[in-house]
Amino acid sequence: MEMSSHTKVWCEARQVMILITSMLLWEVGSESIQYAMLEETESGTFVANLTKDLGLRMGELAARDARVVFKGNRQYLQLDPQTQDLVLNENLDREELCGSTEPCVLSFRVLLKNPLQFYQAELRLQDVNDHAPEFMEDEILLKIVESSHPGAVFPLKIAQDLDVGSNTVQSYTISTNAHFHLLTRNHSDGRKYPELVLDKALDREEQAQIRLTLTALDSGTPPKTGTTQVVIVVLDINDNVPEFAQGLYEVQVQENSPVGSLVITVSAKDLDAGTNGELSYSLFQSSNQVLRAFEINANTGEIRLRKLLDFEEIQSYHMEIEASDGGGLSGKCTVVIDVTDVNDNAPEITMSLLISDIPENAPETVVAIFGISDPDSGDNGKMVCSIQDHLPFLLKPNEENFYTLVTERALDRESRAEYNITIMVADLGTPRLTTQHTITVQVSDVNDNAPAFTQISYTMFVRENNSPALHIGTISATDSDSGSNALITYSLLPPHDPQLALDSLISINADNGQLFALRALDYEVLQAFEFHVGATDQGSPALSSQALVRVVVLDNNDNAPFVLYPLQNASAPCTELLPRAAEPGYLVTKVVAVDRDSGQNAWLSFQLLKATEPGLFSVWAHNGEVRTTRLLSERDVPKHRLVLLVKDNGDPPGSASVTLHVLLVDGFSQPYLPLPEVAHDPAKEEDALTLYLVIALASVSSLFLLSVLLFVGVRLCRKAREASLGGCSIPEGHFPGHLVDVSGAGTLSQSYQYEVCLTGGSGTNEFKFLKPVLPNFLNEGGYRNREENSNFRDCLGFS
Repeated sequence: MEMSSHTKVWCEARQVMILITSMLLWEVGSESIQYAMLEETESGTFVANLTKDLGLRMGELAARDARVVFKGNRQYLQLDPQTQDLVLNENLDREELCGSTEPCVLSFRVLLKNPLQFYQAELRLQDVNDHAPEFMEDEILLKIVESSHPGAVFPLKIAQDLDVGSNTVQSYTISTNAHFHLLTRNHSDGRKYPELVLDKALDREEQAQIRLTLTALDSGTPPKTGTTQVVIVVLDINDNVPEFAQGLYEVQVQENSPVGSLVITVSAKDLDAGTNGELSYSLFQSSNQVLRAFEINANTGEIRLRKLLDFEEIQSYHMEIEASDGGGLSGKCTVVIDVTDVNDNAPEITMSLLISDIPENAPETVVAIFGISDPDSGDNGKMVCSIQDHLPFLLKPNEENFYTLVTERALDRESRAEYNITIMVADLGTPRLTTQHTITVQVSDVNDNAPAFTQISYTMFVRENNSPALHIGTISATDSDSGSNALITYSLLPPHDPQLALDSLISINADNGQLFALRALDYEVLQAFEFHVGATDQGSPALSSQALVRVVVLDNNDNAPFVLYPLQNASAPCTELLPRAAEPGYLVTKVVAVDRDSGQNAWLSFQLLKATEPGLFSVWAHNGEVRTTRLLSERDVPKHRLVLLVKDNGDPPGSASVTLHVLLVDGFSQPYLPLPEVAHDPAKEEDALTLYLVIALASVSSLFLLSVLLFVGVRLCRKAREASLGGCSIPEGHFPGHLVDVSGAGTLSQSYQYEVCLTGGSGTNEFKFLKPVLPNFLNEGGYRNREENSNFRDCLGFS
């Protein structure tokens, strides 16, 4: 599988980082490697075996990603991708690259990475004789007075040859004639120029005009020539030669002077009169560069610019000015024009290496390697390099005008994922010129941030008896990383309590954190439970975090009130005894009921639905006490049946009914209850009845006292138990008067059950009073299972 571009960039960054760690030790050769090559050599021609010349192993150039770097972004040479030999990248013209400068040297560097090394090298272009000498004029007019003496010298205009060395003009020849011979002389700048020497005096009457052929030769192989015609006009005697005011004129001209600007005015005078005293100025024996750059007014001697000058191309011009009179005599002077530099070239930036993607946790890392240059001179060519402030990057100079851009420290993608770095290079000229180059550096993500939940803990509410797969809430976490490092997976963590079967209660969507109840919950069995959820990203290595989730089960009114006393499923109904002498408000009995729900769903109210005598009894709505409302009379029937309704405060409300039997008696010594029909002796029955009544009264008193003591003890134990469990929750606000507060005073708490029964047999009657029984409660670590154990005995009637 091919490596991705991201991975390749990362590998390059790591390799360059190793270089930075070693303190950027640049290994530069003490001497430049020099190569020579003839100009006009075909592109692709072998230049050198770099592997051998640099003392490297086979294949090391390719392994270290070698590059050839020239100034100015021109690529004259390149490395053959197959052999790694140095070959020509294009056909090179020495005259175009160097002009008349000799030697023609192209400097370059060989850049090796991993580790980073630089080698200085030079390519010298050798001239070939590809240009022939050339005269600027097809015909040279030379006026000579007939009075000229033999030995007189007449300089001729030179030929131009773009080649250098032996390939340029080396000699001149003149066609055979009877009056002149030719000498080849050297200028101070090394150029060859011809001089015509008079051998025999001229006679205008004999020959008024002489035409000669002037030939210029170079020493190339093969040699090349150029010719022009020299036309000699013999003039009458003119005995005064024009003379210039100065033999040497020197002037300075700024390179940015506009075309047509006056450079200098030369002036000469001639003492002759008439046409022999009329002067004409011209450029004499001037090079092509001079002729293209300057022109002279033949009448005034003003020298003006023909084109813009460039100090970086030519710094000085030498020319000769000839002043000729009408008689054919001439005088000469030399003009030296020095071009002064102006800051007209902005600095240049040559990028050698650029890494645009850097991992955020990488230490000091190389971002770019580049060079700067300015062809101006003096302060105009001196440069300073900088980048913006407040960026975590540094510029490190390696050598003159060569820099490395590195990170100052490890970057943080979450703070900033992209940097636009502007490299600014300014020269020290006036005015200062600047160049800017902007590079973009992307910070790639590393999994260095764990997922973070939006809340430390979550509380979710669900009503009991919910449908399976009910969505009860959503947890959410975010990750400030990017890509796969920010993809989050949610999971349920094992609960701390091994008794909690979390897998059967809750499930979680691993992708979006939605929580679902797997089955219906029962508030009476499980009121609340807690567990932890985890959020894990997909980075390498993966990072995770966790949060606490508390699920609170809300109560529904799904339990109707349950009557503890009197028990309704006994084989015989319980009968309450009511003395006929009872005062109004007499407590006949108390209906005790509980509701397994909580809150207002467990607030009970009592209501009298039916009664044998509607106005005789009333029930207190909030505690279930049945009391008399008036005095009893003889007319009241002895047996009464009451139907009471017990209702909770839920929505919709739940209810239960209870039936009470009340027997009116004059006293507890009379057998008011019917006994089984058996044969007996009336006298013995009366004595036995008296005895049993006494025993019953004593038993009732004892049981009553025992019941009171047990009741007080149970109440104390219950309060102590509530204190140890953190107490009971009591609804806030005004408690409705018609409801039963099962946790308050005035009625019996739902934490108690009662046994109430009447027993009888063999003509004896016995009454068993209220007996509280303490139920079992199980509370284990946030779970409350409540069992209600109700044991009731059947109540038997009197026989």
